Amino acid sequence: MGLGFRMVFTDCDALIFDSDGVLVNSEVINIAVEQEYLAELGLTYDYATYVSRFVGLANADFHAQLAADFNEHVGGEFPQDFGSQLDERIWPRIEAELKPLDGVEKLVAAFGGRVAVGSSASIDKLVRKLELTKLERLFAPHIYSADHVQRGKPAPDLFLYAASQIDVQPERCVVIEDSVNGVLAARAANMTAIGFVGGGHADSGLAERLKASGAATVVSSHAEILEML
Repeated sequence: MGLGFRMVFTDCDALIFDSDGVLVNSEVINIAVEQEYLAELGLTYDYATYVSRFVGLANADFHAQLAADFNEHVGGEFPQDFGSQLDERIWPRIEAELKPLDGVEKLVAAFGGRVAVGSSASIDKLVRKLELTKLERLFAPHIYSADHVQRGKPAPDLFLYAASQIDVQPERCVVIEDSVNGVLAARAANMTAIGFVGGGHADSGLAERLKASGAATVVSSHAEILEML
């Protein structure tokens, strides 16, 4: 890893991690189940378009965009129980298949600075995923979700809130994100963003889209970030 990549951490006092697709392998499960259910409702998306548009959004924004697409392309009212029906499909798989991504604990230990989680998931689901994968202890009590702010990603609010809670200036935070919406949020918060494509759901163009959104660099594993320290 060259000097230019190590400079990402020159003025870094804190790491803020997204969760789905960065800490745990849930994004690949989420996307598969979501696309299957949406196809049943008559909404189909190209995979790369789906990942770019929807990954990283808070549930309210995700559902609002789907409802608009449904009205335009299918017609009628989008199912009011979409969220609960989706949960019934996703959570049995989460409980059975969820795993932590390799290298998280080593990275947190080696970094030695302040760490937090900033995820678009609801707080109860976020905490449950971290409990299932035994990662909660690495970050508690600094586990923050879209529930803590009025505007979700790509707005900067969640990352700014996390920075305020760990008492670190935004410009001294590095965010690890797997989504275009998350990278945009980090950059809007005046934070450095590292794009992450090691969550199992990345298509061939995701790395370039993360760079185009403002990521300083893109990695495919936490071991690569460890080499930057």
